[in-house]
Amino acid sequence: MANLQATQTQVVILLGPPGAGKGSQATLIKEELEMAHISTGDLLRENIKQGTDLGKQAKSFMDEGKLGPDHLIFDMLFARVEKPDCKKGYILDGFPRNIAQAEELQKRLRSHDVMALNLSVPDSAIIERITKREICKTCQTPYHQDFSPSKVKGKCDLCEGELYQRSDDTKEVVEIRLKVYHEQTAPLIEFYEKKGALQTVDSNRSKDAITEEILEKLQPSTVK
Repeated sequence: MANLQATQTQVVILLGPPGAGKGSQATLIKEELEMAHISTGDLLRENIKQGTDLGKQAKSFMDEGKLGPDHLIFDMLFARVEKPDCKKGYILDGFPRNIAQAEELQKRLRSHDVMALNLSVPDSAIIERITKREICKTCQTPYHQDFSPSKVKGKCDLCEGELYQRSDDTKEVVEIRLKVYHEQTAPLIEFYEKKGALQTVDSNRSKDAITEEILEKLQPSTVK
C-alpha cells in the first residue's frame, strides 16, 4: 500500500445526496479558485483504462462482481494528489462515502486545512432533479430539462456532444440510492461537524446562488 500524504493543502470534501449538484459545483469551484477536482469514480475508470497496476488490481475485483478494497482507492487518490495541480488544494467529489473511509482519510491527511461542504437538498427535490437529468456523452457536462437545459435540445452547449439520460436515473433506483446515502454517507455530516470542519449550504435553489455562498465560505481559507 502506498504511504503518500497530502501536506499543507486545502482539501474540500463535498458531501450531499446523489443529485445534489456536487459535480457541477466542483467544476465551478475548480475554475474560480484554481483547485483540482478529483472524482474517485473517474480516477478508478482512468486507472483501468490506462492499465496501471492499481487499475489492473481494481479490474480483477470488478470482473468478479466485487467492489475494490478501500486501500486501492486511497492509493489511486494519493498518487493523484501528488501532481502539481493539487499543490494549492483539491476538491474531493463523492469521497469519502462512509465513516471508515473518513477516518482513514483523516489519518493520511497531515494538513488540518480540511473543510467538508454539505450540499443539503430534500429527497423530494433530489428525485425531481435526477429523473430529469441529462449528461453530455463527450465531456460529461450535466444539464437538467427544467432548471438548466441546454440551449439546443439534445446538444451540449460546450462541445455540441449528444446529451443522454442514464438508465438508472429512474424514481425507483433513485429512492434506493437515497436510502443507501442516508444509511452510509449521511453520518459523515456529524463526523465532520464534531471536528469543526463542516459548512452546510442550502442547495435547493439556483446554481449561481449556491456557488456564491460556497465561494464565500471557502475563500477565507483558500486565498493566501
